[in-house]
Amino acid sequence: MFMAAEKGDITTIIGGIAPDWGPFGTLGNEARVMVEVIMAIAILLCLGIAIWGAAKQRIGATALRDTFSAEQGKGLIVAGLTGVFIIGSLGTLFTIVYGMAV
Repeated sequence: MFMAAEKGDITTIIGGIAPDWGPFGTLGNEARVMVEVIMAIAILLCLGIAIWGAAKQRIGATALRDTFSAEQGKGLIVAGLTGVFIIGSLGTLFTIVYGMAV
């Protein structure tokens, strides 16, 4: 009988799902950590923009009855969450584009 998951563990599964570094595969560990830190800071900034937009929308729509502020808040929410999605998927996008080029 052949068992498919005989020697695997959770790190094997997660490592198989996570994309490799593609064109950044030759970077050293320090450079990879720096790229990850920069991406984490950018994600936090985008989340901050989305939270600021939600607060602006809520305050503008209810307390001040300012429809312009509420619409501006909606735009900030969309921009912040779009930034989080784009930055979060950069590793996958780079891997796909690099794989297509090779």
